[in-house]
Parts: sequence; C-alpha cells; structure tokens
Amino acid sequence: MRVKLWGTRGSLPTPGPDTSRFGGNTSCVEVRADDDSILVLDAGTGIRNLGRTIPGTCPRVDVLISHLHMDHIQGMGFFAPFYVPGLEVHIWGPASPAETLRARLGRYMSPPLFPVRLRDLPCNLTVHEVPGDEVLRIGPFEVRAELVCHPGPTVGYRITEGARSLAYLPDHEPGLGVRGPLLGNGWTSGQSLADRVDLLIHDAQYTQHQYDQREGWGHSTFDRAIEFAELSRAERLVLFHHDPDHDDATLASLVSSLVKNRRPDVAITAGFEGEVFDL
Repeated sequence: MRVKLWGTRGSLPTPGPDTSRFGGNTSCVEVRADDDSILVLDAGTGIRNLGRTIPGTCPRVDVLISHLHMDHIQGMGFFAPFYVPGLEVHIWGPASPAETLRARLGRYMSPPLFPVRLRDLPCNLTVHEVPGDEVLRIGPFEVRAELVCHPGPTVGYRITEGARSLAYLPDHEPGLGVRGPLLGNGWTSGQSLADRVDLLIHDAQYTQHQYDQREGWGHSTFDRAIEFAELSRAERLVLFHHDPDHDDATLASLVSSLVKNRRPDVAITAGFEGEVFDL
C-alpha cells in the first residue's frame, strides 16, 4: 500500500514562500494498492494535482469524503477523472438525516457555485452513503467508516490491504469535554478505527493556546493527536490539517518541541505535500 499526501491544510493559507515545504492545498490523500487500484481520501484543492496523474485508461477511481465542509470538497470540480467519458467513478461519504449525499454534493456542483452540474459529468458516476455497520470491499481494499467528533455528519476511515492498515481522521476532536487523559477501551471517538494501524493521519490543527479559545470547533491539538496515537497504539502518526496561519518555520518548531518534550512512543511527522509512505 502506497500513501501520498496531495493536500495537508485545513483551509487555504495566504500564498507566500513561508508555506513552500508543507504546502498550501487542502485535504487530499492518495492510497494506491499493489495492483494500482486507487482510493482518494477527500477532495480538497490537492485533488486537482492528483487527478492529473491518473490515466484515462484507469478502470475505476473511488473518492472517499470525510465530510462536506468546503475545504474537503472544493477541489472536486477540478478532478480530471470526472471528465473522462465512461470512466467508473464512485464517491463515498457520510449520510445525513436532512438530504442524500448526492443532493448535498449537487448543491456545490451546480450554478452559481460551479458551472458543471454533478449530473452532467461524462464519467460513469455513482454516489454512495457509507454504511456505519459493515466493511466495504473496494477492489483489494477493505474500508470501514465510523462517525467521529466534528460538527456535522463526519466520518473517519480505516483502510486495510492485506496486513497493512491506514486510519484517516483529518477533522477530529478526540478530547472534547475531556479534562484529563483520553479514555481507553473504545470510549474515545475514532479509537477503533486507529487501533494498531501502521499509519495514522490525524488532525493536529491547534496549539493548546489556540484550542483553549476554540474548544468544540471539531479539531485537535498537537498534544491530543499524539496522545490519541499512543492510546490507539498506532505505529506512525502523520500530523495533518495544518492551521493556515502556521507557516513552515512554525510547524517545524512546534513538532520539534513536542518530540523533545514528550518523547512519544510513536513515530511522528508533520505531513507535507508530496510525502509518500510505503506500508
């Protein structure tokens, strides 16, 4: 299983040289199996660059949406495989009691927000609401989705290919209302998805100072992300969904200080665009 980061931001930063390494595109991750089957996690602005690398001869592409906040779908209309006639494309995402997933996505993919309607895309498109009680089999992948703590219908994903596993929780507040350590034994949001995974991609938008002013906004601190990874016994943690105001120097300094002070039991990296993990 090969995992590549195409967008790592929570929302678009101010363009400039200080975001050159970690990048400025919003959430998008490519997961590629040994047989070249492709899963795309979220459709932030990073999906535009990813789409350019997918050949029109690819038999199928699956896009797994965690939730419908704009930074996770704003690149969808620029995804090249959508415009390949007859290409089999599947979009998966959380259900809502208010509207179907297709109807909610169609509100963005329609005028005046976008000139091309979802129904007019030339690919062979199917939209699915992810079940919360069964494992999906998509090509060689096993995919499990679970509701996690974030405003609005939001899911995290656990993806398995053979003995290798990945958990993707880009927008997640595991410590909401918790004043002490996170609770184990499955009580913490998202823990079953991340249990003993090889790679955990997890929200780390805030410093503790920022979080004190934004509790309940649905995001994690750096410290909570590390604590969550240790609780879940993940092998490697990728800090993700970077605050748009955290430039390269700030992110590098924050991560360096955390590792030095906490000495965590999990390998840690701050995710940057173009980074590849071979599991």
